[in-house]
Amino acid sequence: MRAKRVALYLRVSTFDQRIDNQRRELLQVSKRNGWQVVSTYTDSGISGAKGRRERAGYDALLKCITRREVDLVAAWSVDRLGRSLTDLLSFLGEIHSKGCDLYLHQQGLDTSTPAGRAMFQMMGVFAEFERAIIRERVKAGLARAKAEGKQLGRPTVGTDVENEIRMLRNTGFGIRKIARTMKVGTSTVQRVVDSM
Repeated sequence: MRAKRVALYLRVSTFDQRIDNQRRELLQVSKRNGWQVVSTYTDSGISGAKGRRERAGYDALLKCITRREVDLVAAWSVDRLGRSLTDLLSFLGEIHSKGCDLYLHQQGLDTSTPAGRAMFQMMGVFAEFERAIIRERVKAGLARAKAEGKQLGRPTVGTDVENEIRMLRNTGFGIRKIARTMKVGTSTVQRVVDSM
């Protein structure tokens, strides 16, 4: 049976912090478990709140996973990967779809084990609950605004603008040219043109 291929992900938030401790601990865990560390990805001086585009190491890690070059990602802690449960679950969903597992040293989470998979599923339940609460708050806020007589949605253009759009269209202007001329979106122009 071949050794599990592992990618280490190391991140620190400021440049005066060092990743050496994370690397040493994860290498020891890999050695104890008989894992083969095939790559290491680092982000130094970058907040976990930053997205994939601002984190070159994280982006490279995800590309490595997509190419199925590793079987497991090992990180020091959950907060090294991201700052929210939603971000973590999105990451887990992405790596699991590629047949890759996750090991988090500080939390003792290993999704290649039955207990780790159960924990992952429980986290998914809590994330879904969080999304449902947010959805209900948004609905309640919209209902309150509507009850107070506030207009919801995008602002509409005036009748004068609509008439000008119709006139330009009748003279042969295209949708994009009308939008540029009138300084409105192409969807606005398309809506007015469709109602002609």
